[in-house]
Amino acid sequence: MSESKGRKKFIELAEKRVTRAIKAIRLIGNLSNRSNYSYSDEDVKKIIRALRSELDAMSARFEAGRGGDSPLFKL
Repeated sequence: MSESKGRKKFIELAEKRVTRAIKAIRLIGNLSNRSNYSYSDEDVKKIIRALRSELDAMSARFEAGRGGDSPLFKL
């Protein structure tokens, strides 16, 4: 795949996936409506921790410059 095609594919997939992720996060935010749902502060903390953990893992993958899992420890 040429760099031009690779770039186009990256943009196409990134736009679709990020848009889908934003929509999913907004749907999770809708769970904050206490008139419809009952939850504890601990429930909210668990959701936020899980999402932050995945964002951190995704960020580390980009910083490592490759798509696979990256080691967190380096010498």
